[in-house]
Amino acid sequence: MANQIMIIKPYRWEGMWVFDDERVGLVKEPFVGGADTIIDVAVAQKAIVMPDKGFLMLFSGDPFPGADMELKWVREEMGGNIYEWEGQEGWLCPALLKYFEQAPKRIYGQIKNLRSNEAVE
Repeated sequence: MANQIMIIKPYRWEGMWVFDDERVGLVKEPFVGGADTIIDVAVAQKAIVMPDKGFLMLFSGDPFPGADMELKWVREEMGGNIYEWEGQEGWLCPALLKYFEQAPKRIYGQIKNLRSNEAVE
C-alpha cells in the first residue's frame, strides 16, 4: 500500500520550480503550465522562508490534518491534468500518475518551511 500523504521538496533551478524524487525516478521534474504560478502564490501566502532553496510540499488525494490547499480537477489536457486553485489553473504532467493510479478529483496539500539544514543545494 502506498503512503496516504506524499512529500516532495520543490526548489528553483534555472528559474523554474522543479523537484527530485528518486523513489519514482524523477530528477528536476518541472512545474509548468500555470502550476509554477500556483506555487509562486502559495509560497508568498504561506511566507515560506527562502523558497528558492526548497520547501516541503505534502499532498494527498484525501483531506489530512494541516492541509490548507485544495486543488480541484478541471479537465485532461495534453497528456496531463488541469487543476484549479484560488481561481488559477495549473497543468500537472503525467508524472502525477507516479503518485496516484488515476488523476484524483481533488488534491489536498500543505507547504511548509524546511529546517535550515534541509535546503536543496
